Amino acid sequence: MNRKELWKKVRRPLAFTVGGALVGLAYYALAGCPTGSCAITANPFNTMVYTGLIGLLLSGSLGPCCCGSCRKPPE
Repeated sequence: MNRKELWKKVRRPLAFTVGGALVGLAYYALAGCPTGSCAITANPFNTMVYTGLIGLLLSGSLGPCCCGSCRKPPE
């Protein structure tokens, strides 16, 4: 696998993960937990990791649809 193929394979999950982390940072800045009692939103690092993982999961579930062009497994 050359670099171009590798980049094409990882750019979507990477973009969703970074986007999720930025959304988490924005959420922390706007609505974080001021008392420090919330496990996820009390720390910006925890919030960014959690929302980055959500972004990574969404990158796989919101992928391109094969719309019938995918090969079906042999029966």
